[in-house]
Amino acid sequence: MSVTDVIADMLTRIRNANMAGSDFVLVPSAKSKVAIAKVLKDEGFIKDYEILKGDTPQRVIKIHLRYTGKKEPILKGLKRVSKPGLRVYVGKGEIPRVYGGMGIAILSTTQGVMVGKQAWHRGIGGEILCYIW
Repeated sequence: MSVTDVIADMLTRIRNANMAGSDFVLVPSAKSKVAIAKVLKDEGFIKDYEILKGDTPQRVIKIHLRYTGKKEPILKGLKRVSKPGLRVYVGKGEIPRVYGGMGIAILSTTQGVMVGKQAWHRGIGGEILCYIW
């Protein structure tokens, strides 16, 4: 079955593995997904990620999820904002704060995929991919 929104598929796989208490999740690889995984690692929401050669010619991203001592997930929520049917763009002054700064907004800008706060400091806007908290 063909997936039309690969980022939403990635977020759903992470959300499901997180709720199930899995140590890691496998996601089909793409440049945008690797960039999102890098942002999640830099912000401390996941332990690590690695790109593996799978059974098929397409590579796979293995995302190692992060939990507290009581097996409580660090990631509380993931929400896809911009979708293939309705793209959501913001200017440099319209970048939203997620949960009063406790979460992050991931943006796709002309300078790459980055956190909303970083885009705000650089003075650029872009497409809001998702919210993470």
